[in-house]
Amino acid sequence: MALRSTIFKADVALADIDHGCYTDLTLTLARHPSETDQRMMVRLAALALNAHQVQDLCGGDARIGFGAGLSSPDEPDVQLVDFTGRTRLWIEVGQPDDKPLAKACSQADAVIVYAYGPAAEVWWRGIEGKLTRLDKLSVWRILSADAQVLAELAQRSMALQATVQEGVLSLSSATASVSIEPLRWK
Repeated sequence: MALRSTIFKADVALADIDHGCYTDLTLTLARHPSETDQRMMVRLAALALNAHQVQDLCGGDARIGFGAGLSSPDEPDVQLVDFTGRTRLWIEVGQPDDKPLAKACSQADAVIVYAYGPAAEVWWRGIEGKLTRLDKLSVWRILSADAQVLAELAQRSMALQATVQEGVLSLSSATASVSIEPLRWK
């Protein structure tokens, strides 16, 4: 019998000072059996960093949420879809291959990768040349230490405060907090 995804709930009070976005997000995260808490929380951080795009790109006429993730490799980890069904933003976390990123660029207005983990630098050096032609793509680096602290925030039921100020995401719960400043590679 196949293992089922573990369901996590997150209530996020978001204050994105950089973009004037103040909202409460009620999120459901399905963690695939092979997904780590670290990857799941990087997905949540990516959503928080880009929630302002609902207003900025679509004037509020869109939905940002999690894709099917690891169980469906042809879908993004986080996506912003407007009410016409058009994918405005496709977000991947981790270290994806160049071909799926090229395909994502053909299906969405913009694609963002948030690379993390100890092998991210090696991944970037190996793939950077292959990604230069993808003008819709931007690549960001989240430090391994920050991603590890993010994993410590993971609980089946989470109440989180998220603040984005000067490009830094501060994410905190009642017991821990982390500040993440993504570094832009592309």
